[in-house]
Amino acid sequence: MTRFAIMGSGGVGGYFGARLAAAGTDVTFIARGAHLDAIRASGLRVVSPLGDVTVQPAQATDRPDAVGPVDVVLFATKLWDTETAGEACHPLMGADTAVVSLQNGVDAEDRLAAILGPEHVMGGVSQIATVIERPGVIRHNGDFATILFGERDGATTARAETLREALVDAGIKTILSPDIDKAIWQKFIMLVGLSALTTITGQTIGPIRDNPVTNTLLEQVMGETAAVARARGIDDGDDILAMALGFVDGLPTAMTSSMAGDRARDNRLELDWLSGAVVRIGTELGVPTPANQSIVDTLNGDVGGSV
Repeated sequence: MTRFAIMGSGGVGGYFGARLAAAGTDVTFIARGAHLDAIRASGLRVVSPLGDVTVQPAQATDRPDAVGPVDVVLFATKLWDTETAGEACHPLMGADTAVVSLQNGVDAEDRLAAILGPEHVMGGVSQIATVIERPGVIRHNGDFATILFGERDGATTARAETLREALVDAGIKTILSPDIDKAIWQKFIMLVGLSALTTITGQTIGPIRDNPVTNTLLEQVMGETAAVARARGIDDGDDILAMALGFVDGLPTAMTSSMAGDRARDNRLELDWLSGAVVRIGTELGVPTPANQSIVDTLNGDVGGSV
């Protein structure tokens, strides 16, 4: 049986980890604080349009060294925790352990490879909307929950096939991608726009699309991100901007972003790794990114707060 550790058992990691555990897979949840206490006491519950599930008892700890080597680490921390959590993964590493990042952003794989070794890191994308409703309870919003993953060189390896089978057996929609870097950038283009506009406006995607002013800004933010992706070589003839805009057009009107939720709760934002990353990489490659710069300035309070 494939043995999993979930590094960061919040909305994303907790959801997919719970699906795996409910299917009988050996899963250990790495968590902390009140969420960990609740999982230990009452299990981990997922409330979802795709079916509720409760994992009780659940294997949960804040000590990776108590877990030992696993086959797969699903890595789902916030982006600012990448280095700290990556270092904490060392006791989970076996000779062929795969670490699959389900984080936002486009540089998590490189950051993890620098800590754990590139041979351990696969690329990953999660397509899901979740939130920790309260400690020990994850609410899934929407009817989509997909994992895309793949070896970074595009190879179809035995460990990739084993991971795919484990996810599919757990009822998780799964795509083994031959070009995972492109898939990561495609999500990034969409996510930068969704995160930026839902966070600065406090609105869900429906009203943003319906308002010509905010919809234009959404398209500008995503267009700049696509231009940066093309400058990075993420372009094989497909119109990656059109694909990302099409995905956003299909989102439920009540859809928001985790960054908007973080701002509403006065939590730290992933801004530096979303619009901030677009500005940083754009500057390195000579691609203008004024719309994303305005998002960064606004959310950092440089131009008078949110609009």
